[in-house]
Amino acid sequence: MRARSAALATAAAGALILTSCSSGESVDLGGGSGTETQGTVLRAAIGGEPDQLDPHRTSSYFSFQVLENVFDTLVEPDENLEMQPALAESWTVSDDQLTWTFELRDGVTFHDGSDFTADDVVYSYDRIVDEELANAWKFAAVTEVTAVDDDTVEITVAQPTPNLLSNLGGFKGMAIVSEENVTSGDIQTKPIGTGPFKVDSVVSGDRISLSANADYWGGAPALGGVEFSFISEASTALAALRSGEIDWTDVVPDQQVAELESADDLTLETSPSSDYWYLALNENKAPWDDVRVRQAIAYAIDREAIVQATSYGTAQENQLAIPEDSVWFTEYDTYSTDLDEAQRLLDEAGFTGGTLEFLATSDYPETVTAAQIIASNLEPLGIDVQISQPDFSTWLDEQNSGNFDLLMMGWLGNIDPDDFYYAQHHSTGGSNAQGYSNPTVDELLDAGRTETDETARKDLYAQAATIIADEASYIYLYNPSVIQAWSPAVQGYEVRADAAIRFRDTSLTE
Repeated sequence: MRARSAALATAAAGALILTSCSSGESVDLGGGSGTETQGTVLRAAIGGEPDQLDPHRTSSYFSFQVLENVFDTLVEPDENLEMQPALAESWTVSDDQLTWTFELRDGVTFHDGSDFTADDVVYSYDRIVDEELANAWKFAAVTEVTAVDDDTVEITVAQPTPNLLSNLGGFKGMAIVSEENVTSGDIQTKPIGTGPFKVDSVVSGDRISLSANADYWGGAPALGGVEFSFISEASTALAALRSGEIDWTDVVPDQQVAELESADDLTLETSPSSDYWYLALNENKAPWDDVRVRQAIAYAIDREAIVQATSYGTAQENQLAIPEDSVWFTEYDTYSTDLDEAQRLLDEAGFTGGTLEFLATSDYPETVTAAQIIASNLEPLGIDVQISQPDFSTWLDEQNSGNFDLLMMGWLGNIDPDDFYYAQHHSTGGSNAQGYSNPTVDELLDAGRTETDETARKDLYAQAATIIADEASYIYLYNPSVIQAWSPAVQGYEVRADAAIRFRDTSLTE
């Protein structure tokens, strides 16, 4: 039996290319226990290359797109973002709400054939907290994780924790890993999970190939494998889809969505997203540490122009994080585009102009497009915007090192309201790269983590969100739509609001 005490740990982290393609011919692939499976390989194009394949250490969406198919979590969100059994087939909560007992699924094995047990769950959660990885904050309320026996895990919390399941089931960084795979160092390039596909090969700058796990606890996938290639240009990805070089992509030209919805040669689907895009000013630097200067930037930018230019109107403009179709949505429309008000605030702050370094990234072209619009918006205020465009790995390094004035990025995979706010805006939050600190917001976010009454909990988050926006900890821009397209030969695939890419139930017709 292994047990541990978990204290709140913090870690600085982020949110979140034409290649050759395989022929997609039928292949024979070996399963985890020598079982063979047959099926066609689905060729998928994503917008960039994963920075690494360790699910606990990466914060790149490109990595999670691949790893969603390789690893499992204890529980997982369904299409309505409600938690369902995964590696845990059932769970109970004690009357005092302080002890959660998870019964694990029997007969699950890792891709190398080793047995999955409760010790793997304890090890995975230990690692996240002990090494202060990006998701350590999700264990803030946890006091003990214990392997009661091989098939049972007990998690004890210090106070009622209504978001525990969403913390454990949101895929970003919460996968159950193999200790041997970690200690050998192989997890970075040859990760071993329990998921429906296993990593077969990695060709840097080109592709990552997965083969089907014939022994998957949910049943062997119909596909023989998935090959992920990296295509950053939407027009290139669309051309590859239409020519038959790839079968699926989420790199779709926004300006062509209306046209593509009626196309006969492909299937296109969109879904409202729980993601959001934002700007963040570095509050550890003057003059961005002055709330009036941050508010001035918020008044100066033209959100409508940014939404049109980055998404051709497919995104939903929003001045807070949580989208309108969520039960946790809060009305907020303080920042109309108003250069006079922006100038008044700058004058009041004594700001007379200067240079602003905008950290965008070439791997997310929308950040560059938005930066160009914002540069034009701020020019009348005497602010010269200098735009840098590193790759995403460098972007993360610059953010985590505090080497920015203003940055733009998206926060992905949100489910519970805590996901939208705590890590980003609590003074001890692991992704509070902008350096925001407000004791009232801390108290509200802490209270939201223990409040079990949904109405009262919603009010707590509404208060916190309003202060966060008023003080421009983030300058929120919009909630994007999830837009994906695939060949008519692809069957059984569904677009999800959390943008998770799951191919375990997908098949390809001949």
